Amino acid sequence: MNITHDSFITVKEQIARMKMQKPRVAIQGIRASFHEEAAFKFFGDEIETIECKSFKQTFEKLQNKEADYVIMAIENSIAGSILPNYSLLMDYNFPVVGEVYLPIQLHLLAYPGVKFEDIKVVISHPIALRQCLDFFDDFPHIQLVEGTDTAACAKRVRDEKLTDTVAVANTLAAKLYELDVLERRIESNRSNYTRFLILTDHSNAKKIKANKASLCFQVSNQVGSLAKVLNILAEEGVNMSKIQSMPVLGKRNEYNFYVDAEWEHQQQYDAAIKQILKYTHNFNILGEYLKNDTV
Repeated sequence: MNITHDSFITVKEQIARMKMQKPRVAIQGIRASFHEEAAFKFFGDEIETIECKSFKQTFEKLQNKEADYVIMAIENSIAGSILPNYSLLMDYNFPVVGEVYLPIQLHLLAYPGVKFEDIKVVISHPIALRQCLDFFDDFPHIQLVEGTDTAACAKRVRDEKLTDTVAVANTLAAKLYELDVLERRIESNRSNYTRFLILTDHSNAKKIKANKASLCFQVSNQVGSLAKVLNILAEEGVNMSKIQSMPVLGKRNEYNFYVDAEWEHQQQYDAAIKQILKYTHNFNILGEYLKNDTV
């Protein structure tokens, strides 16, 4: 496919167009969740947040034209890849049009007037609680209770006016639900971040001058099959920034390989893809977009 330079728009222009239309962005969780914070970082504040109970529901909203975009966490620097979300990429086949990295900063949030010595219970998403275990090890009398969402737990503290229970959530939740920050940055690892993907439907996807792509493919179950693909990327100067394998459901010894590739010159990527097609099957380009890995 021959694409002239004039057919591309810049990412700045793309986001400007999104803002003009006040895009509807489907998120997993409720307002003030990390997904909404990531959406603000990518799109800006002028968006309409569509709250969803599950990642699958975000895709359903996009499919039913009730949302313009989905923002979905795909990996965390501590917890690793969110494997079920890779399956959603293939099941719905919506193109990836962007990415955003969000530093995860966790705070202890309390109903106004509650003091630290009043705390008996802490509620939050299980991953958020695990990321703060070093802090809570010093307070064994405090019970940790898992919830569905960091922001939802903060909202519960506010709505129920809990005086012995606090939430672990972000600054956005503290501001929206008017809670006091008892302790800041209680996460064990200060280098903690989550990577989010931005997806839309095919009719809304715009061509941009990309330098990163998310790919999915299978290779034969023979010695060196995957190595051939990886060697092609290396020989063409294309950097493989991530690889993730997942079993193909119902098929023994068959795997989908999800690869993120980055390049400086378009011809490097084009040449690599042309060769890779010879050694793979069920090859899919999940999206071509601009690298955006600033944390």
